[in-house]
Amino acid sequence: QVQLVESGGGSVQPGGSLRLSCAVSGFTISTYLMTWYRQSPGKERESVAAITSAANTNYADSVRGRFTISRDNPKNTVYLQMNSLKPEDTAVYYCNARRGLTYVWGQGTQVTVSS
Repeated sequence: QVQLVESGGGSVQPGGSLRLSCAVSGFTISTYLMTWYRQSPGKERESVAAITSAANTNYADSVRGRFTISRDNPKNTVYLQMNSLKPEDTAVYYCNARRGLTYVWGQGTQVTVSS
């Protein structure tokens, strides 16, 4: 069964850190582009960070320097380390796997940044 399961979300104060995980089953991620997206109420889903099969990374301007995406192919897991969190980072964070025309989404994990 193909499945992406995100975890690690929660509530944190501004300036804090969280590490999101995306555990994949049903296929191996080594040849997939893996991307973290987020969506806030009333806003469109946006790409936050992506990592290619060659481990090249790309970040949205709003998170560059604060977030780090990584992948552990043997564990079939992708991570998003989020530091210096801001209230505007509050959103549901989704993991996505893409290869060609194949897209697979996780169910999302809530991140809330508030004092």
